[in-house]
Amino acid sequence: MNESIRVTMIYGSAREGRFCDTVADWLKAELRDVGGCELSILDPAELTFSASGPDEFSAAIIETKLEAADAFLIVVPEYNHGYPAVLKALIDSAYRPWHAKPVAFVSYGGVSGGLRAVEQLRQVFAELHAVSIRDTVSLAHAWSQFDSQGNPFRPAQMRGPLIVMMRRLFWWARALRNAREETVYDSAAA
Repeated sequence: MNESIRVTMIYGSAREGRFCDTVADWLKAELRDVGGCELSILDPAELTFSASGPDEFSAAIIETKLEAADAFLIVVPEYNHGYPAVLKALIDSAYRPWHAKPVAFVSYGGVSGGLRAVEQLRQVFAELHAVSIRDTVSLAHAWSQFDSQGNPFRPAQMRGPLIVMMRRLFWWARALRNAREETVYDSAAA
């Protein structure tokens, strides 16, 4: 019943010098303490994309990691009131592996903390038959919340919302995994 949840953490940026690494490193350390999950990383900076999407090798990596996941944790910046194009290309490169799986967001940016990007992503994931978790971790002015070594200035303040979000993500992951084991999702509409 308490079998480990397979979480794929998806980096939402591939920009050189991105702040995504700082946020993701903090998350990885926190998730080791939370326990209950096996973490896999999907980083678009390690893949090859063109205007038409990922190359064949990268598409296979994406498909494999998405298929193996019980849940997704997306670390997303807000660029110009939206989410990065490379994240959209990664999301759009697969369809069925997203079905009936939960998605949680850790967003960062300026004054909005990335919430506008998250709201747009909720619409995208609804179309992919994924369940977005209502709770998010949103880091406004994120670069001012970490020291030069990537440690948060107020770890307890950041940890609280993360724990709540992850507990709900795990709940949904277990519920949806059990449902997928009982009935293939696509057959529910047949």
